[in-house]
Amino acid sequence: MENSVQDVIIVGSGPAGYTAALYSARANLEPLVIEGFAWGGLLQQTTDVENYPGFPDGIMGPELMQKFRDQAARFGARLETDDVTKIELAQGGGVHKVWTGDQLHLGRTVVLAMGAKHRKLGVPGEDELGGRGVSYCATCDAAFFRQKPTIIVGGGDSAMEEAMFLSKFADKVAIVNRRDEFRASKIMLERARALDNIEWLTPYVVKEFIPSDGSLAQVLLRNTQDDSERKVEIAGAFIAIGHEPQSQLVQGQVETDAAGYVVTQGRSTLTSVPGVFAAGDLVDHTYRQAVTAAGTGCQAALDAEWYLRDTDSLIDRPAAAVTSAE
Repeated sequence: MENSVQDVIIVGSGPAGYTAALYSARANLEPLVIEGFAWGGLLQQTTDVENYPGFPDGIMGPELMQKFRDQAARFGARLETDDVTKIELAQGGGVHKVWTGDQLHLGRTVVLAMGAKHRKLGVPGEDELGGRGVSYCATCDAAFFRQKPTIIVGGGDSAMEEAMFLSKFADKVAIVNRRDEFRASKIMLERARALDNIEWLTPYVVKEFIPSDGSLAQVLLRNTQDDSERKVEIAGAFIAIGHEPQSQLVQGQVETDAAGYVVTQGRSTLTSVPGVFAAGDLVDHTYRQAVTAAGTGCQAALDAEWYLRDTDSLIDRPAAAVTSAE
């Protein structure tokens, strides 16, 4: 099907991308999913997932994403395990162009679901202890640290929110920030300071995460004023220094905000370019959960379907063939 025009091209393969693929496939749109070599998104880097509905005993992140993938393929989604190297969007609507290497794919609609990645500290032990004490989501992983000492790294509102949530489980939460002042809003700081089991470690930065028996055991901190060091015994470390939306491929082509997140219209997934839709962590500053990403993936598929119906641009098949039945 080289260079033939697709009804739907989906770029990305986390919960948003695969859910968009599932809905588009069930609507008989035969979506092409360019899932990337690192398919599955951030959940591929997650161990136990206990907050996704339908799995009362929990499920491993990679296993959950395999189920997403298999379900989309079952209904006819076509999966291409390759990375997108270039996207050229037709600004007035029409046929959009997506490249994987030298291979050009044409689509009347495109669903952008490239996600976001956690900002990392880039210190020794961070990658090695990922999923073994180092985490980027207290909402996801706090329950694994009941009655254990933990730290939150960061000084913004997100760090305060993470700390307050974590404080419900951990016996101690120390907030590590490189300055004595915090970027967080006054009200968020007041709420965090009101909790008895939250402590404050400033002005410090993390120098190294130290394991014992394969799991996180200590953190080495450096004082930013006098360069002194101290070790702290911890079982969990949560990095809350922000996210980076993976919007580089469409920068300057669709509207993005100051942080690089793709802007959508109202409660829809419509972007500033006709026929281009965005879903998941690529648009989400706030929730960044698998279940919310899946929900916007569903919305994007339905928005794309309705766009094709209303512009009468389905490929070689009548509009009546398209249905969004559950």
